[in-house]
Amino acid sequence: MIKSRICDMLGIKYPVFQGGMAWVADASLAAAVSNAGGLGLISSINAGTEAVRNEIRKCREMTDKPFGVNIMLQAPNVSEIADMVVEEGVRILTTGAGSPSQYMAEWKAAGIIVIPVVASVALALKMQAAGVDAVVAEGAESGGHVGELHTMPLIPQVVDALDIPVIAAGGICDGRGAAAAFMLGADAIQVGTRFLSAEECNVHPDYKEKILKATDISTIVTGKSFGHPVRSLKTPFSKTFAKMESDPSVAQQDILAFGAGALRKAVQEGDRNGSYMAGECAGMVRRIEPAKAIVEDLIHGAEAVMKEVSARMIG
Repeated sequence: MIKSRICDMLGIKYPVFQGGMAWVADASLAAAVSNAGGLGLISSINAGTEAVRNEIRKCREMTDKPFGVNIMLQAPNVSEIADMVVEEGVRILTTGAGSPSQYMAEWKAAGIIVIPVVASVALALKMQAAGVDAVVAEGAESGGHVGELHTMPLIPQVVDALDIPVIAAGGICDGRGAAAAFMLGADAIQVGTRFLSAEECNVHPDYKEKILKATDISTIVTGKSFGHPVRSLKTPFSKTFAKMESDPSVAQQDILAFGAGALRKAVQEGDRNGSYMAGECAGMVRRIEPAKAIVEDLIHGAEAVMKEVSARMIG
């Protein structure tokens, strides 16, 4: 069985993280992934601080396994969230969109394991110096907010630079991708897009349908001109956003207004004017299935791939 130091650190069976996807990652999905042996995550972007608190409490009713909360550090209520997770006794946090340095003292005093998402070696080193416990190194193949570096070159460079565990993310969808990440030196993997198809994922049915119909060229990156690139499925919304972004006659505030609330619209309403965030591996998602089946396929698939490659290339 594949196991790494991250499993011992977090008390999980398999080195598989479920992405803390905004408006998507709720108690239902997080508990299902944790019950399957991975690490389920609840998003802090979910209708306010008290709504997130409720999801944490619901998750505890659904699982006795470790789970965590993902905190977006640019959220307007981040300070409230930072205090609330301490109040609720959350033991594991992942963070995105910035540095968690200003909250580290409070979180570490509470015994919280802190794992930020990074997109470069420089940021990974900065986070290690700040005292985090591990990092998620996320390549540009991922859905949602992305950096410039891609997973294949990013992971080994971050692994070589750090002493703490590295979780690989970006474009990992099956056992082959998981095996590749482990071979690059990652201690664990983080998967988002494939969990959109989990039975326990509460996104609108139209969102799931779009993922299942996706191909290798179904995603687009918008927002680069604002310094906040986002990968999502090609839809009327994302194509219009890209067209507006490339038109110098369109004011930036008009573009931002057009995109406001777009992810929530996709997740909750299946609105054609929503932003259906997804990674490049969306074209590999073929069916709706339980989260347990996804976790086990990732791990057992990786085991099978590594054995097969070893026999074929070395034996």
